[in-house]
Amino acid sequence: MKRLLEFLGFLLLVQGAGGAVHDLTDERYGWGLLRRFGFLESYELYASIAMIVLAVALFAAAESGKAD
Repeated sequence: MKRLLEFLGFLLLVQGAGGAVHDLTDERYGWGLLRRFGFLESYELYASIAMIVLAVALFAAAESGKAD
């Protein structure tokens, strides 16, 4: 379970950081999952920050649990 939480945290961290960099640099062609959701049209930066915070929470949960 620890490895799963760490893997999901890593994915969220990469997607959140990539989305934040994309939004802050105004790059025309970006990558990531957040661009694909239309309802996040003007909230991409906030969603990226939320993904980074969730990644940190997953890393903390993985460390607080029992080791595999």
